[in-house]
Amino acid sequence: MTSNWGKSDKQVSAEDAAKKLERLYSGLSVTTEEPVKGQIDLDPADIGDALPDISKFPITVDNTTSDYVEIFSSTEKGGAGVDGWLTEVAEAFNKEQPEVNGSKASVKLRNIASGTAADYIKSGKYVPDAFTPSNELWGQMVEAAGVKTELIAKRLAGNVPGIVISKAKYDAIIEKYGAVNVKTVTDAIAANELAMGYTDPFASSTGLNFLLTALDTFDSSDILGEKAVQGFEKFQENVPFIASTTIQMRDAAKSGSLDAFVLEYQTFVNATDLKSGYVFTPFGVRHDSPLYALGELSQQKTDILKKFVEFVAQEKYQKLAGEKGFNGLEDYQSELAPVDGSLIASAQKLWKEKKNGSKAISAVFVTDVSGSMAGEPLNRLKESLTKGQKYLGKDNRIGLVSYSDDVAINLPIGTYDTNQQSMFVGAVNSLQAGGGTATFDGIIVALKMLQDDLAANPNVKPIIFVLSDGETNQGNSLNDIKGLIETYKIPIYTIGYNANIKALESISGINEAASINADTDDVVYKIGNLFNVQV
Repeated sequence: MTSNWGKSDKQVSAEDAAKKLERLYSGLSVTTEEPVKGQIDLDPADIGDALPDISKFPITVDNTTSDYVEIFSSTEKGGAGVDGWLTEVAEAFNKEQPEVNGSKASVKLRNIASGTAADYIKSGKYVPDAFTPSNELWGQMVEAAGVKTELIAKRLAGNVPGIVISKAKYDAIIEKYGAVNVKTVTDAIAANELAMGYTDPFASSTGLNFLLTALDTFDSSDILGEKAVQGFEKFQENVPFIASTTIQMRDAAKSGSLDAFVLEYQTFVNATDLKSGYVFTPFGVRHDSPLYALGELSQQKTDILKKFVEFVAQEKYQKLAGEKGFNGLEDYQSELAPVDGSLIASAQKLWKEKKNGSKAISAVFVTDVSGSMAGEPLNRLKESLTKGQKYLGKDNRIGLVSYSDDVAINLPIGTYDTNQQSMFVGAVNSLQAGGGTATFDGIIVALKMLQDDLAANPNVKPIIFVLSDGETNQGNSLNDIKGLIETYKIPIYTIGYNANIKALESISGINEAASINADTDDVVYKIGNLFNVQV
């Protein structure tokens, strides 16, 4: 009755969680495997090799003539509904089939995120005739990678990136700093006065823009200099959340975990749940959807692109763009001076090195080796881990657990040096499928490993990755451990192989982590991106 006197609720919760974790763990059958070294490939990760076949990304508008150009379009305009403005314009263009140099012309539109599109183009895996990313930063990177580019149009439709801040925090920043901009926002974050998230600068146009703008804010004369790096490290120390996707980031905001996050204005104006409680503040370079010709195009293809630009610029299609959320905030001028493409790539590398601040990641991979994973699912799991591990930072701490009826610790947590890397690959390669599926028993073991590692290394940031088909049929349930996960606040990222994705989403949703439905076509690429962001 007196054991909790004088203790805070937080202390009591932590002690109760530790007792429960110990009780659950002691009830499991856990074995520790003898580590086996595997052969590692020390070559850097090959993005082109990991990319799935281009057919993975849908053609939203097919060509209607033999004379046509293929265009990669960013997803906010090349999809459907409010994100389908360019899709509708391309359909109208193809219906009209305008004449270009005596031949009827059309376009083929492929819907693909700007960062992914740039990966295809830079690697040479697939190079279309043209590319319309959200902003010019991707075009500059593609050009710096040695791909011939020609800017056909600086703008197809107007858009801007911004920081979306809750009204209460917005007013607080105004009161203390006198204005809301990237400088005052980063100052507030560095002072731990604002919890803000942003998206992966390797994949997200808005995330990349924010990274460059923040570095410029710290030192505009040298965005990769010591002053800029120190400013970024101090700021990043207090960033609680880097999202793999915009959806993941918005879900975290809805749960109350974030005071602010980054978003394009076109998305903001179409999100009715954000308009009343948040304020949008633009930053960085504009997102005006430039159009680039790529490679050695024929004059005919170049002329088709120019004809398409003329078609897009017509008043009725610009009015349609406005109805879809584009062409707002027209008075906003880009605050960031042009940045050389090679410098942008270096800024991405800096982010990868410094994004965790002074805290190393301590990650446990929890792998499903039940009978339902036999064959192709387990083969893909092994492939994705052996290739994806190249994205794991060498300063981080990594362990591996597998589960079926019981749980095995295949690799205790250790610093991810060459020796640990070799044992990780060896442990992955030795996984064999068979038996039932005790997913939550595997998570209990991972939680215990991480709590023990935190006791020895209190400055690490714990994280769990669960790789499974999502079908739990024995052992503990989610209800048994949900309170533990909530108390420890450890994000659990789930990766599904031919999976019951809803079951995995319920696990990840507890602490706003992402859940990936990694089918056999693109699992390696998706996991590489996830590891790049989170580890």
